[in-house]
Amino acid sequence: MTAIEKPDHLPQEAVLPLLRKLPDLGNTTTIVLHGGCVFEYKGRFPEGTLAEGFYNLHGESAAAGYEGFEGHLRLEAMTRVRFQDRPHRGRASFAFVFEDDKGHCLFKVFLGRDADGELVPEQLAFFERLRQGGSLSGEPAA
Repeated sequence: MTAIEKPDHLPQEAVLPLLRKLPDLGNTTTIVLHGGCVFEYKGRFPEGTLAEGFYNLHGESAAAGYEGFEGHLRLEAMTRVRFQDRPHRGRASFAFVFEDDKGHCLFKVFLGRDADGELVPEQLAFFERLRQGGSLSGEPAA
C-alpha cells in the first residue's frame, strides 16, 4: 500500500477491539439486514462480554443510562470490518460494515448525527484515524 492509499477494512483481529470501543462513541445507528428486512437501532452501541465464542451485547443498563439493544455476535463469523463512505440522501454518510468471509454484510454501525443532522465530529475523526491506519487505542499510525 502506498502512502496515499487508504485501507478499505480492518482485519478480523480488530473486530473485538472495535466492538469494545463502539459504546464510547455515543449515539450511532446500527443496521441489520436480513431476508429483505431492515432492522435499525439508534442509540449508544451496547457494551458486551465474551462467552463461548460470542460477544454478548448487554443493552439494558439503567446505571449507564441506556436500554434496548441486545444480541449475541459470533466473533468467528466476522472476518473483517469494511469502511463505508458514501452519500445517503445527498449527505455524507460513514459506517463500519461487519462482514463475513464471503464479504456479506452482517450488520453496519453508522456514525451518529447531532441535533442539526450533522455528523458528530469526534466520531468522524475516529473513523478517519482508523481508515488512515491508526490504532483503536488512539495512538497514531506507525
